[in-house]
Amino acid sequence: MCLCVSGALYSQVPQKHFSADSLSKDYFSTLKKEFGNYKKIPEGVEKPILIALSYYPELKNTPIHFRVKKRHTPLQTRPTWSGLFKRKEIRDYVITISDSTELTLTPFLFKNVSFNAEIGVAGHELAHVADFSRYSFIRLLTHGIKNTSPKYLDRFEFKTDSICVAHGLGYQLLEWSENLRKKMNTVNWRGPDYVHKPQNTERYMNPQTILKRIQENSLYNTLTK
Repeated sequence: MCLCVSGALYSQVPQKHFSADSLSKDYFSTLKKEFGNYKKIPEGVEKPILIALSYYPELKNTPIHFRVKKRHTPLQTRPTWSGLFKRKEIRDYVITISDSTELTLTPFLFKNVSFNAEIGVAGHELAHVADFSRYSFIRLLTHGIKNTSPKYLDRFEFKTDSICVAHGLGYQLLEWSENLRKKMNTVNWRGPDYVHKPQNTERYMNPQTILKRIQENSLYNTLTK
């Protein structure tokens, strides 16, 4: 059943918690049939990604290649190199999930966080795709140039978290955010490049901000416990 809120279409209502063990094979089979088209998803990460995809019905026909590789950054999303030169309507994307990084970041690898948090951070990456899918070629190039600006990235990643919350994955993002800050003993998180530096700016939404956005969004009035 789909839910329409403020003109936007969502395939599932928000839930506070997902548990892989409580969800049937039929459930995941249905998600794969409806949301797995044009997607390449490694088997080991398929379940949380399919759930996250089910909150982005606008990406049903968007080609996305999920891959697991060694990377410093736990997750990263970008258009494919060939996709840069395609019309935004047919552009394809790659989401890289790291399976190995430096010791300090190891607790935040996809495989080392809870199932609910996996869905939340996958939802953040899909928010990038939803955002990029609206960019023209020139805007993508401009984004690439502006990536050198920390202040620009602060605004960009904050907006991405906003997109994730607006799509109904606020509680999953909240679990990811709380877990990360607890393990890093930090209030703010500016990403892997700042892991050994002072972090005084809210680049990614703090848990308090995520919770405030959830409370302000009528979509969460339909919350399933």
